[in-house]
Amino acid sequence: MKIGFIGLGNMGLPMAENLHSAGHEVIGFDIKENIKSNLSILNKIKNVVRDKQVIFTMLPSGDEVKEVYQQIMPLVTKGSIVVDCSTIDVESAHYAGNLAKKSKLLTLDAPVSGGVIGAQEGTLTFMVGGDEEGFMTVKPLFDVMGKKTVYCGSSGSGQAAKICNNMILGISMIGVCEAFVLADKIGLDRRKMFEVSSSSSGQCWSLSTYCPAPGVGPKAPSDNQYEPGFAAELMLKDLLLAQGAAEQVNAHTPLGKHASIIYQDLLKNGGLGKDFSFVLPFFKNKKRT
Repeated sequence: MKIGFIGLGNMGLPMAENLHSAGHEVIGFDIKENIKSNLSILNKIKNVVRDKQVIFTMLPSGDEVKEVYQQIMPLVTKGSIVVDCSTIDVESAHYAGNLAKKSKLLTLDAPVSGGVIGAQEGTLTFMVGGDEEGFMTVKPLFDVMGKKTVYCGSSGSGQAAKICNNMILGISMIGVCEAFVLADKIGLDRRKMFEVSSSSSGQCWSLSTYCPAPGVGPKAPSDNQYEPGFAAELMLKDLLLAQGAAEQVNAHTPLGKHASIIYQDLLKNGGLGKDFSFVLPFFKNKKRT
């Protein structure tokens, strides 16, 4: 397929390169210059979107997505499918979808889970909302970039699934870190705690796959001085998106709210630029209040 890819950051670039490696014709665009890649990268966005069958965007926030969609909609070839893989608020996803529909284009919101490693290895999970016809056309491309793709429903459903999933992830990581801190204080060996909890009712992804304790469990960012991975500031972004959605629909999410407060505190006290599992050393230096 002929593909345009807008947003070649830590996630977008390896995703685009995987599509290129699979034999697709990929043209990239990013405001950052001198990106090292085997992709063809142009400095004018209009040349990236014209005559493309599928256009992907991977951008930092809803504001950037809306701005780019406003810019490219008049330029996109009719019949193209526009796919936003950014993690943004549901309202912005609806805005982008409606803008595309006015231009008679199919559109998908398709945020991802799996982080930079998943993008590099082609093992992402895609949560997709939008036009089902567009989904069936683009699914082979999702299969190149990821290991699992779930069609969640109408426009905005992909973003809704992403923020709900990451609210669970943020809460569970905090719980795992609390348990390790308690184990340390009461003299339980970390490896024994992992051995027990990873195979019993305490088992969860934050413990068994992405263990925040270095030297325990499969290799994770904790084994690399908590270099992300999935940065703490991105976790806070997702938690705040979840809280924004909860406020709009009057949903009771007390743990999600408290998790967002903890990550705000973390970022103010040494967690900026660290993996979201940095909660463990952050908690280790705190005393009970």
